[in-house]
Amino acid sequence: MAGAVALGTDGLLESYRLQLKKIEIALPRLPHEFDGFTIVQLSDFHYEKEFSAIPIRDSIELINNLSPDLIVLTGDFVTVGMFQLRRHEHHYPAKGAYPCAEVLSRLIARFGKFAVLGNHDVYSNPVVVTDALQSHGIPVLRNSCVPIERGSSRFWLAGIDDALEGQPDLGAAINKIPPGETIVLLAHEPDFADEAVLRPVDLQLSGHSHGGQIWIPGIGAPWLPPLARNYPRGLYKIEKLILYTNIGIGTIRAPIRINCVPEVTLITLRSLRT
Repeated sequence: MAGAVALGTDGLLESYRLQLKKIEIALPRLPHEFDGFTIVQLSDFHYEKEFSAIPIRDSIELINNLSPDLIVLTGDFVTVGMFQLRRHEHHYPAKGAYPCAEVLSRLIARFGKFAVLGNHDVYSNPVVVTDALQSHGIPVLRNSCVPIERGSSRFWLAGIDDALEGQPDLGAAINKIPPGETIVLLAHEPDFADEAVLRPVDLQLSGHSHGGQIWIPGIGAPWLPPLARNYPRGLYKIEKLILYTNIGIGTIRAPIRINCVPEVTLITLRSLRT
């Protein structure tokens, strides 16, 4: 019993710690003007004021001190409770997106901040969650894209609607992009990469898994959600596609993390063009 209490206490404390993970990703098609371009990724906030609000608030100063070029937020700003079984009962959790968006609005990046919705966001009320984000200066990409321009060069930031609860349409998101141009895709569920790899997507950034919230060395996560079982955490190379799965910043069901410290990811893009 004492061991269980100690493990639970450590898991609770770990859910408040933040780790900054720095990675470099080389993209063959990236214009050389973007060599060294930095993207900060945050994911899976599951905002509530007693627990996840703490690491979310702590992340703001950390990220702003990094002076990133771009910030991307890959979904699940709210949480639908496990006993809210009918869709009409899910609307009130969506209101939690407003205080979450207010905190996230303090993030600063040269090229702005963008978001996609997660399964909890869409299952609650995507209209409310989208309004909360966009009214706080955070555009939501739902089967759409925007150019990120530096001088006469650019790459494209695309985002899809949630793959589990929404109506994702990757074609609609990227069809207007001229052939040969670099595409960075935001997709909440990492296993969507198995579809993205069939299209000219260079990099996919995802979350959703929480790394399982509990990760046992040599075994992995005892449980992972649908569409996060193939690529649950970290960096993957899937044919020509590079995928990064962020293990998130918040928690669901219980405010406990074991070997899954809340993560802020700093991605530095590298160009292979000369």
